[in-house]
Amino acid sequence: MSGPGGVGKGTIVDLLVEQDPRLWLSRSWTTRDRRPGEAADSYTFTDRASFEARIEAGGFLEWTDFLGSYYGTPMPEALAGRDIVLEIEVDGATQVKRRFPDAVLIFVLPPTREEQQRRLRGRGDPEHKVHERLQKAVDEEPVGLAIADHVVVNDDLADTVRDMMDIIHTHRNKQHGG
Repeated sequence: MSGPGGVGKGTIVDLLVEQDPRLWLSRSWTTRDRRPGEAADSYTFTDRASFEARIEAGGFLEWTDFLGSYYGTPMPEALAGRDIVLEIEVDGATQVKRRFPDAVLIFVLPPTREEQQRRLRGRGDPEHKVHERLQKAVDEEPVGLAIADHVVVNDDLADTVRDMMDIIHTHRNKQHGG
């Protein structure tokens, strides 16, 4: 799953994993500071030197420098009977689709730019970060839309989660021939 900051990716992913025991969330690494009130396990928070050492060791499926902080997905282990969920930036999604063309990308959009701005502020982002993320979204959205297998607008959380579960089940059924 990918989408610009403030669309609700973390909330959506948490609900999907909670509702479907066959989903396993790969926890991303980041060098950014933890936001006030943000759960300690929302990312593996690390320093730049440790992140860069893991890059050198080939330890990331994808990684990017996003607004001055690194974000990356550690190489996931194959888990029997489970589907791996990645909650990643657009640059990371592009890297994953390049390496694994069969990966299913759901691109999430906010209902409006104003709502995205409200959500960014609501999660405690400082005003300059809100502005940076909104500007970045303008660049990211055309790329995300171009590579997405599915696009979902997160205007109602319950509907969004239900739509994503339908997408997941459709792809599982295709994989297993029915």
